[in-house]
Formats: sequence, structure tokens, C-alpha cells
Amino acid sequence: MHFPGRFAEQLLADQLHQVSLSFLVDDLVVRRGGVAANIAFGMGQLGESPVLVGAVGQDFADYQSWLERHGVDCESVHVSQAHHTARFVCTTDEEMNQIASFYAGAMSEARNIELKPAVDRTGADLVVISADDPAAMVRHSVEARERGYRFAADPSQQIARMSGEDLKSLVSGAELLFTNDYEKNLLESKTGWSEAEVIAQVGVRITTQGKQGVEIIGRDIDRVHVPVAKERTKVDPTGVGDGFRAGFLAGRTWGLSWERSAQVGSLLATLVLETVGTQEYEVKPLDFAERLSESYGDDAAAEVLPLLGV
Repeated sequence: MHFPGRFAEQLLADQLHQVSLSFLVDDLVVRRGGVAANIAFGMGQLGESPVLVGAVGQDFADYQSWLERHGVDCESVHVSQAHHTARFVCTTDEEMNQIASFYAGAMSEARNIELKPAVDRTGADLVVISADDPAAMVRHSVEARERGYRFAADPSQQIARMSGEDLKSLVSGAELLFTNDYEKNLLESKTGWSEAEVIAQVGVRITTQGKQGVEIIGRDIDRVHVPVAKERTKVDPTGVGDGFRAGFLAGRTWGLSWERSAQVGSLLATLVLETVGTQEYEVKPLDFAERLSESYGDDAAAEVLPLLGV
């Protein structure tokens, strides 16, 4: 939903302990979403074949058809017999600030999913553990370590729900750790780890910094900073982080450098920003390469274009 005003003008600092507000919105649109589905869709747009793992309700059939048409393998998705698919309800104001609620629904059954059947069936070489049922996130990180699967930890908004010990279990041994700036600080606060101690637990830490771009640091790599890709308009920030992850992961799958992968991710994030909804954009290889050139130079476009199936 869209609120044609500013949330900040409706919130009184001395009354925050008893907030009771109703925002009259001027638009309501129901869109497809979900962190894993958004990332998988983005990778599919770039020609990859991601495998979706998660728990959904029996209302998933239409969504499944959409994802499969866009290159996403949904055979390992668990279908609940008791709950609806999770729902995220979000209102965005004129300043791109957001107030949202999340209904977990079938997501609570994700803790019953084992990764091994999906990995055995598909030969997937990286498990991305994104925001999900917290118990499921911990279980899947434990299984990944025990079975020797390469995995990325992407706790996102669930950092607020998870204890310090659960976060330590999720992050330890991850090849990649994704957070934004705020989540980075919150994770360090809840685990009691310093930045250096976090780096000691993971291979590479990728921190998105909003308008400031993205920072990549790791034990065995030099610090990398990539600015945001040039935007043509700002429409809806929902799913921008998922778009970045999709592009970044695709870039690493293609064998690109950390910097180039982050550039691909940043441009895909910008495409999401320029559309309403998290899966309403389309990657057109020639246009994508042209925009890479605009933001990051001709060398970036020349390296990436052949990987887009052109």
C-alpha cells in the first residue's frame, strides 16, 4: 500500500507508548514476494536455475506456476495441509519509509524440511539460508555444516527475532554473510561479537549500505566498495535487497570477481527499485549491459553481456 504523506509527521515522540494510527492509503496492490522466491526469481531472470526450498500453503499453485515459468525449480517446496502461505503487508510513504506486518503461516513448518533431498536431486552447490522460520534457519545451517555444504547466511529481518546463540549457530562457518548496515550492528550487538570476530566466523561479509552502495570484506580478500547503480526513477524499495542478492549470487556463479558480482547485484536491485513489486521487472540482456556500462564502465558490460545468453 502507498500512504501519500510522511509517517514522521503522524508520530508524536511523547506518545509512542500508546500509538493508535490508521493511515488512509491511496493504493493497494497484491504482489508476489517472499525473500527466497524473490532471490530465486532474480537469478532466473539472469539465466540461472535456482532451487526454491521452503514451506507454503495449498494456495501456492498459481505462484508456483509463475516461478517455474521464470526458471525456478519448485519441486523441493513443502506444502502445508494446515496453513496459508506467509503474508507480508507493507505500507510505504512519500519518503520511501515503510511500516509492515508479517504473518508466518506455513513458514513455521520450514523447520521440518531437510536439505539433503533437494541437494541430492539437483546437485546444488550453495545453500542460501535467508529469512525464514528462525528454528528452520538454525536447523539448515547445522545441517549444512554437518554435511559439508557451502552456505550463505542471510538473516535479514529475522535478526530481531533470533537470540544471540541462534545467530551464532546460523552464522558460524558460512561462506557468505549478507546484512545491511543496521543488521550488521544488531547482529554484533546480539552475538557480542566484534566485527573482527564475525569475520573470523565467515568467509566474506557483504554489507549493503543503502545509497552508499555495498561493502565487501573478508579474511582473504581486499576491501571492496561498489556504489549503487544509476537509477532512472524511484518507485518502490520493497525487495531491493533480494534483487541485489540474486544478482550478486549469479555473478559469483558465473565466476565474476567480488566487485563485478556486486555491480550486477546493484543493477538488478535498481531494476527492482524502478518497478512496483518485487518480481515485476524483466532483464533484457542488451539493456542490462548498456546500464552496466552507464554505471560501471564499458569493461563491466563487455564482461557480463556474454553471460546473459547473448
